[in-house]
Amino acid sequence: MKTVLSGIQPSGDMTLGNYLGAIKNHVKASKDPSTQSYYCVVDLHAITVRQDPKLLRERTYAVAAWYLAAGLDTDQSTLFVQSHVRAHTELAWLLSTFTQIGELERMTQYKDKSQRHKHNINAGLLTYPVLMAADILLYNATHVPVGDDQKQHLELTRDVAIRFNNHYKKELKKAKQRGFIIPEPAIPEIAARVMDLQYPENKMSKSAESAGTVLLADTPKQIEKAFKRAVTDNEANVAWDRANQPGVTNLLGIYCAVKGLTPDQAVAEFAGKGYGDFKGTVADAVVAELEPIQQRFAELIEDKAELDKILAKGAEKANQQAQPIVEMVKDIMGFVK
Repeated sequence: MKTVLSGIQPSGDMTLGNYLGAIKNHVKASKDPSTQSYYCVVDLHAITVRQDPKLLRERTYAVAAWYLAAGLDTDQSTLFVQSHVRAHTELAWLLSTFTQIGELERMTQYKDKSQRHKHNINAGLLTYPVLMAADILLYNATHVPVGDDQKQHLELTRDVAIRFNNHYKKELKKAKQRGFIIPEPAIPEIAARVMDLQYPENKMSKSAESAGTVLLADTPKQIEKAFKRAVTDNEANVAWDRANQPGVTNLLGIYCAVKGLTPDQAVAEFAGKGYGDFKGTVADAVVAELEPIQQRFAELIEDKAELDKILAKGAEKANQQAQPIVEMVKDIMGFVK
């Protein structure tokens, strides 16, 4: 069976990019009986940057609520909070002994965050990819949905898993264990990275303030305003051209993801139309997509007791899968039971 693992940080308010690049695809996968899916709110990852405790709690609930509001099937898939499953931190420590400092220092995200958070270059910022490797390997994930900015972390996960399997080849064979499954990346063809509407060279971020960010909780008027002000170019031509028309291509990607179209179909739809009509049509499509999800979210977020119940059930299911993996690793490494 295909097994998918993905996580979202509760480090800011959820954006259109989080929905189109992750949640929408995850909801579809959660309804596929041939796929076993695990989706977690990765709160442990979020604390590499200082978080307000009250906001961290609120945003953790919010990420879970947005998943549910979008239609995630929790009977077919597992939704849980990362810190509710202790195996994540335990395996991360064990895997850190199979990860080289040089590998971590070469991670692009570590370099970027070190520049943006010079006052707090903590050890967690450096070892973040090891925890991500633990997240993935605990669930025997065969496929991991990642954007271009996370491919490097998945490559490290693969390297660490292969390193462990090769080092303990004899022990694994003797114990009749297969070791870690080596995961493959699953990169969406459309909207893998939704870019900022004002700065289309940058990914739409939930942690960086920008007029080009569309939040899932934004009103129709706010969404329309953001798209109306979206940066395009002077070409006066709607074309799929990331190199020369990044703003237009970003808007097309959003429209394709919402409407279920191919780039060619979307380009044909806007042939001969001006950028004003183009941006207005994309805005209308986004508003129509989000309105029912926003209504359901408003109901869910007010019922913390029900959210707690759903997350507790998810953590129990996740732990049943994760803990045996930790015990296998400890046994193979020689720890006394």
